[in-house]
Amino acid sequence: MQMVQVVFLSILVFFVIVTIHEWGHFIFAKRAGILVREFAIGFGPKVFSHTHGETRYTLRLLPVGGFVRMAGEDPEVVDIQPGQTIAVRLKDNQVTKLYLDQLDLRKQVIRGEVESIDIEHELSVTLDVEGELTTYSIHPQAMMVVKGQDIQIAPYNRQFGSKSVGKRAMAIFAGPLMNFILAFILFGVYIQLAGMPVENPSYVKIGEVTDKMPAAKAGLVKGDVINNVNGIAIGGDRERLIKMIENSEGKPMNWSILRDGNPLNVTLTPVSMAGQKGGKVGIAPILPTRTASFGETIHYAGNAMVTMTKNIFEGFRQLIFGQFKLDDLGGPVRTFEVTGQFAKQGIDQLTLWTAILSLYLGIFNLLPIPALDGSRLVFLGIESVRGKPIDPNRESMVHFIGFAMLMLLMLAVTYNDILRLVKG
Repeated sequence: MQMVQVVFLSILVFFVIVTIHEWGHFIFAKRAGILVREFAIGFGPKVFSHTHGETRYTLRLLPVGGFVRMAGEDPEVVDIQPGQTIAVRLKDNQVTKLYLDQLDLRKQVIRGEVESIDIEHELSVTLDVEGELTTYSIHPQAMMVVKGQDIQIAPYNRQFGSKSVGKRAMAIFAGPLMNFILAFILFGVYIQLAGMPVENPSYVKIGEVTDKMPAAKAGLVKGDVINNVNGIAIGGDRERLIKMIENSEGKPMNWSILRDGNPLNVTLTPVSMAGQKGGKVGIAPILPTRTASFGETIHYAGNAMVTMTKNIFEGFRQLIFGQFKLDDLGGPVRTFEVTGQFAKQGIDQLTLWTAILSLYLGIFNLLPIPALDGSRLVFLGIESVRGKPIDPNRESMVHFIGFAMLMLLMLAVTYNDILRLVKG
């Protein structure tokens, strides 16, 4: 049952931080008047799809991100050319549907050969219907129907490229911005859940107990208050407890604890752990806490944002200058693994980890790497300076190459993660 809960919480963490990121893109694109064709979580084949309003919401198979597809960002997939035979359906003297195939099956339509058509600016189509040319006005939200799919047309004023540089930049930057806001909120929630250390604590208690370690084998549980060890009162001296455990590797220790107000004596023997100094018993000793005030919560959240941002950039620095091994990188597999470990430690630790992941996702997406938000902002910055956009085909090629390289790196890291798990 616990495993099912851990898996569910791990998936929920991924879903929350990716959804809030894409929601940022989505909401600011809509505010700018851009037609959003798809709001997707994940990549690859569709698992779930639902259309509401102008947007199709999809859940895709591969949990490695998400995207918001805005009209005009990429070449439109359907193009109608003069000389092509189509069928149109009218409502209030405007074309509301353009049928591109299976024309013989369409009912209550006008069928003809396209003489001219403009679905971006003029919103009109001229058809040759049995030798007579007739021009029809096209509704701004008309649908093209092809291969059983309805695709809404995108007039130029609904396309990404028609908006000012500022509006486009905001639609792109809003994704990372929402991750920063989420991280700040979650850091605040964490300190509310974990509490602030009290001044002059009078006792140390057990926060977490690691399975199969001496503490767990001796029956210690989360919440036990440690009175004395080997007859020495611990009080609120957490560092003394840790030092005593480290110095007692391989030596039995007599612990006197309080559980729900009842005294209990146990004997346990600290063991060594690879790569760690001294003996370990498998507990996280914590001090008593109090509820954080509103001011303390804001202060802690701000400090946590600054500290973790420095740590993240230090990681990037080591990556750039080659001070890392492949094992130091982690893909979706390791992220889910670590998320599961935090989920086992309680909702407070999972909240802290989710805040860190959200902050990392926001910062990573702002790096000037092709296919990421940072690269798109660089192209917009260049456009702002030179007064005209870079050739969309060239920009699309840069993003495509960048995306392909990221996917190759992701595959290599994921393969290494799986190999590491198999080898234990």
